[in-house]
Amino acid sequence: MDAKEYSRIADEALEMQRYLEITCSDNPVEVVERLKKLNVYQARAGFLLAKSKAIYNSKRSSEIAIIVVEIAKQNFLSAKAQNALVDSIAGDEGFLVDWLDRICAAIVHQQDVLRSILSYEKENLRLNNTGY
Repeated sequence: MDAKEYSRIADEALEMQRYLEITCSDNPVEVVERLKKLNVYQARAGFLLAKSKAIYNSKRSSEIAIIVVEIAKQNFLSAKAQNALVDSIAGDEGFLVDWLDRICAAIVHQQDVLRSILSYEKENLRLNNTGY
C-alpha cells in the first residue's frame, strides 16, 4: 500500500467527518435525504476501514518494523517497548483505523437519531390530523 492510497482514504474520511458534523433540521425531506446519504457513507466507511486496517497491518509487519524489533531485541528492550516502537512506525495508519472506526459508529448513531426524528414527525402529523 502506498502513500497515495493512504492519502485518498484520509481525504475521504475527512469529507465524511465534515458531513457528520453538519446539523440536520427536523424537516422530514432533509432527514430522509440525509439518511440516504448516510447509508452510502456507511457502506463506504466500512470498506475504507478495512482498507486502512490492511495498510496499518502492512506497515506494522513491514521490513522497517522487523528491523526495529531486531534492534530492540539486541538492546534487551521489553516486549512492551518493542511493540511501542513498532506502533510508532505505523502511528498515522493506526490513527486512520481508529478515526474510520469512530466514523462508522457516528454514522450508525446519526441514522438512529434521524429515524427517531422521522417517527416523531410522523406522530405529530397523525396527532394534528386526528386531534388525538
